Amino acid sequence: MPNLFDPIEIKSLRLKNRIVMPPMFTKMSTPDGAITDRHIVHYTARARGGAGLIIVEHTYVLPNGKLSPGQLGLYDENLVPRLTQLTRAVHKEGAKIAIQLTHAGSRTTREIIGEQPVGPWNIPAPKDKEAPRPLTIPEIERLVKAFGEAARRGMEAGFDAVEIHGAHGFLLCQFLSPYTNQRDDDYGGSPKGRLRLPLEIIGEVKRRCGKNIPIFYRFGADDMIDGGLTREEGRLIAPRLEQAGVDVIDVSGGLGGSQHARLSEQGYFVPLAQGIKEVVTVPVIGVGNITQPEYADALVREGRVDLVAIGRLLLSNPDFPKFAAEKLGVATFGGHQ
Repeated sequence: MPNLFDPIEIKSLRLKNRIVMPPMFTKMSTPDGAITDRHIVHYTARARGGAGLIIVEHTYVLPNGKLSPGQLGLYDENLVPRLTQLTRAVHKEGAKIAIQLTHAGSRTTREIIGEQPVGPWNIPAPKDKEAPRPLTIPEIERLVKAFGEAARRGMEAGFDAVEIHGAHGFLLCQFLSPYTNQRDDDYGGSPKGRLRLPLEIIGEVKRRCGKNIPIFYRFGADDMIDGGLTREEGRLIAPRLEQAGVDVIDVSGGLGGSQHARLSEQGYFVPLAQGIKEVVTVPVIGVGNITQPEYADALVREGRVDLVAIGRLLLSNPDFPKFAAEKLGVATFGGHQ
């Protein structure tokens, strides 16, 4: 079995190790969602520290999908040049870099976007401040195109992969959840209907990125709330994501967001990820307060997950991968033989 510091190839993407920096909001963007010098310093430090893959924080594809001040955007061509500087800086330090695309849906507020938030139906997700306005079919069609356009801009900026955010109560998670999606048209009702929008977006993103660029999907595999998507339903849906062309499934949970789940033990989403890995053939990322090199290595060696996301620890210690390699006795750190 591979270990934490073995390389992995996913289409055109070759990672020197299995350590992933997951998308974590930094609040560093300009008011219009542009990259700043602080972003470049932040991400290059983690690349220099040895992470195999860095997934840049959630980035909104339309202005009405912005969650909060300081969030990155990729809804306009003018945002590409600075992102290009970021990808070049990270590549120079020997890491690969992906960007996570999202729409906040009902989780945003009128104060942020200047209008009523939108969603699949007029039912707010947990902790939302107001009920959303249901999206119309023409708006859904524009949304699909917006994800594709944002992905195309990401490719122009030099990203190695794109992650579609379908977790933590954001819009695609809201569409998939029976708790928030009670539409009676082709985008609601049955699991097939609720899955229609995510699958259309996956298809459009793949079309705009090309066949060799890996598509990741941040999958909220369990809403962890009464009336929401269950763990068992998540296992039924995951193969559909793979069939639609997803190359990596990044497993998380909680309709109100991962923090809403109030989990703290090391690897708290690993059992969920392991359950998804059992029903798909594509690589799966495990996450959840992972702090010990030996534990992270065992997850890969035992085949429970294929890649390990290290979040909060990489924020406090950008050099954690180097520390982990030393702790595990890896003589060829970074995949350089």
